[in-house]
Amino acid sequence: MEIFLFARLHARSGLQGELRQAIQEVQGPTRCEPGCLEIHAFQSVGDPDEFYIHSHWKDTAAFEEHVRQPHTTRFCDRVDQVMDHPLRPVLTRLLP
Repeated sequence: MEIFLFARLHARSGLQGELRQAIQEVQGPTRCEPGCLEIHAFQSVGDPDEFYIHSHWKDTAAFEEHVRQPHTTRFCDRVDQVMDHPLRPVLTRLLP
């Protein structure tokens, strides 16, 4: 069953550029993963320190494999240093 991830990321003051760069760098390798159907990143219009990631996965196993990838673990370690809150992605299923 396909799954979708939503994640909100908010940069600490003055670290918006570092957060944006981390997001941009992880997208390419993630798109190349066989189980990734799509990934997109967004920046808030009202709060330039606020970003969102939306990704679409073939199934839970594909996402779990993504979590174990070196580019994903590096991303998580990096954003933990520049965000003002813990990273709490939400996995969802599409309603019928």
